[in-house]
Amino acid sequence: MPLETFNGGTPLTMGVELELQLVSFSDYDLTASSPDLLHLLARKPFPGNVTPEITESMIEINSDVHTKHSELLAQLHEVRDTLVTAGEQLNIGIAGGGTHPFQKWVDRRIFEKPRFQQVSQLYGYLAKQFTVFGQHVHIGCANGDDALFLLHSLSRYLPHFIALSASSPFVQGGDTLFNSARLNSVFAFPMSGRAPFLLSWDEFAHSYFAKMEHTGVIKSMKDFYWDIRPKPEYGTIELRVCDTPLTVERAAALACYLQALCAYLLERKEQPPAEDDYLVYNYNRFQACRFGLDGTVVHPKTYESLSLREDILTTLRKMDPYAERLGGTAALNHLMQVTHMGSDAQYLRDQFATSGSVEGMVDAAVRRFRGRM
Repeated sequence: MPLETFNGGTPLTMGVELELQLVSFSDYDLTASSPDLLHLLARKPFPGNVTPEITESMIEINSDVHTKHSELLAQLHEVRDTLVTAGEQLNIGIAGGGTHPFQKWVDRRIFEKPRFQQVSQLYGYLAKQFTVFGQHVHIGCANGDDALFLLHSLSRYLPHFIALSASSPFVQGGDTLFNSARLNSVFAFPMSGRAPFLLSWDEFAHSYFAKMEHTGVIKSMKDFYWDIRPKPEYGTIELRVCDTPLTVERAAALACYLQALCAYLLERKEQPPAEDDYLVYNYNRFQACRFGLDGTVVHPKTYESLSLREDILTTLRKMDPYAERLGGTAALNHLMQVTHMGSDAQYLRDQFATSGSVEGMVDAAVRRFRGRM
């Protein structure tokens, strides 16, 4: 089936998807409660959309389409409070974080949905190991060419979003020494990584996608697990590298940072994206995952080594006028604080040191999601 037409919409609108953890209050392990939670939520008005994810210990929530930080944050607060109340009825906790620190993937159950069952049959144990939790941000684009231009222009800024959202330092009970270990799980899938360097939607749809579909490897855009991918049915690009933050405030702030950055890039004041920008892509990506804000990245145009923290601060200051125009100043101020105080990964490590246990770390994450600490 040919790739659908790019459904161009209002530029710079934004929407957020958050994959969330369902935690047992008895032992703080993940619990296969999504069927019960989704059944409960279906019986009451929900301020957004909630869907199952690949294993029964996860759910995904989607915001509506927004243009301003205040509107997005207000809806995410309402969604969070609704989820917390529903969770209390089922005696389960809801938490952000890119990984659960000690869950065993072998214990997970695949949700009874045809696509998830197909993914499980194709990818084997990788499907259960995919019990990791990300934030996806959609930004509206006027047309497919703009979408591909933004997709490749953003590759130089990808480490910013990895470091600012990092919240997955522990996996299978141990400290990985990564700030975002979640992306290592995503990278195991053959259709992950970067998108091919094409700037024309016509060429992308009728040459690349058509050829890939002909190989039988992919059937739709859902089969690509790229770090950023176009979503023609929504008329957006979708940033997929962020861990789910521990709070909805940070989730909203990250979305507004991306919105401001896209407004800036669409003015085309920077050198245009080029295939050679990807020479340092995987190295910069690794630095952000491994060292977070303390990473060192290489500028793809000048090959200058940059402190990731300083590069983020410089860019946030440059985005000030764009955020002010879009109503996102408070969001950028929030991220400015993160660069000084540390990411959620640092917070989780501090909680482990204080409580002395991975269970204590999960308890802190559940309470932080509720906005109570």
